[in-house]
Amino acid sequence: MPTDRAPNEAPEPEKCEQLAEWAASRRFEHLDSRQVHYLKVLVLDTIGCAIGALRSEPITAIRSMTDELGGSPWCTLIGGGRTSLDRATFFNGALVRYLDFMDIVMVRGQSFHPSDNFAATLAAAEFAGASGRQFLTALATAYQVQTRISERAPLQEKGFDHVTHLAFSIPAGAVNALGLDRRVGGNAIAMCGCAVNTLWVIRTGRLSRWKGFASAEAAMACMHMTLLAMRGITGPLNLMEGPQGWEEVVGERVMIDWSKEPLDRLLHSSIKRYNAEGHTQSALECLIGLRDQYGIRPDDVERVEIDAFKQVHNIVGGGAAGDRATVRSKEQGDHSLPYLCAVALLDGDVWPEQFADDRVARSDVQQLLKRVWVRQRDDLSARYPDEMPCRVNVVLRDGRELQGESSDYRGFWRTRPLEWDQAHEKYERLSRGQMDAALLRDIAQAVQSLDAIQVSELTDLLGRAGSQSAARATA
Repeated sequence: MPTDRAPNEAPEPEKCEQLAEWAASRRFEHLDSRQVHYLKVLVLDTIGCAIGALRSEPITAIRSMTDELGGSPWCTLIGGGRTSLDRATFFNGALVRYLDFMDIVMVRGQSFHPSDNFAATLAAAEFAGASGRQFLTALATAYQVQTRISERAPLQEKGFDHVTHLAFSIPAGAVNALGLDRRVGGNAIAMCGCAVNTLWVIRTGRLSRWKGFASAEAAMACMHMTLLAMRGITGPLNLMEGPQGWEEVVGERVMIDWSKEPLDRLLHSSIKRYNAEGHTQSALECLIGLRDQYGIRPDDVERVEIDAFKQVHNIVGGGAAGDRATVRSKEQGDHSLPYLCAVALLDGDVWPEQFADDRVARSDVQQLLKRVWVRQRDDLSARYPDEMPCRVNVVLRDGRELQGESSDYRGFWRTRPLEWDQAHEKYERLSRGQMDAALLRDIAQAVQSLDAIQVSELTDLLGRAGSQSAARATA
């Protein structure tokens, strides 16, 4: 055995080390101009989702706890204040995730939100005093890892949640942002991979608030383990291929030649047009289009029939994830296609205000959602994930049927990806009221200039966002 190998290392680098070596070696030059442009669009969208959540009641509670616990002021909290790297990861990650409005990647057998990597990568980059280029590179690295492992080892039908894959992408992004070597990075990935295994039950049945915070908790744990690895704590480097290892447990071999891996999977991320579960976007766009085209009055609707692909039915339509006709909270509403269709017909939009407690409880939407039928169709399932197909039929009380069909939506990466101006409209609408117009503009300009500034210039601005909200949270 080579003498330079540590006691927990095999004679040759194992998969965790191979991944860490690739992650550590990624450079900004590995991104082409199209990838850099779209990555900035994704960052702007993510920031808008985070700022838009600042005044949410659960976020206020988490902010209060963060302040009570304290922490060395290494990293910026969006909305004001500073704390330790891992706690900033949790709070900012909770902001990104809470509205459930962030980007989504859909592969066969799995979907996930790669912007769950944003808060950890930002905190690591700020902690390291990194440039904006380094931050973008690290974020692209995390996107690549989460997507590729999801493609190779989808977990949803095995009972694990997509948060589980963050165990690989979060430390991979941190390795790059912090400038770590293969040895430290491999141990960090090994520890995270055996410790972060989240069950899909968080998104089944009568959904709780944990749906919005499980990814932030996983990211915080991953950052904590990465810091431990930096201090010499070692992990099971045979995590993937070892006896009773990750691959054996999940029943999938993850065969990726990381030495040949590009940074292109960020282009596969779709941006949501509506504040709703990702697979519902095309159906909602189609239904709202019919509403506007025909001037549909909700009182005239006998029922709404949605023909959908398997994932829609399973996740939000009453299939494998359980009942979706009982909606009593925001979390249950944004994962219920019956509720989403009903509120879309009533309000003509699906935005955060459609999930306020009084809106969810109102009798008009509660009655109408019971008349929304969701049906799985094999011909549509065969077209996913290359398309987002749906058929919508609105049956009116006078016997007329208004029909529409769609294969994508505005924001779908393959056919109608959002450009900067469209993403900025969403960012502006989400951020309006949280800050003055000058700061709103400055944050967007900083994102657009990330390849020419230090990451601290962006975090300084984010610390000023929603300052009134932050003051209320800490009062």
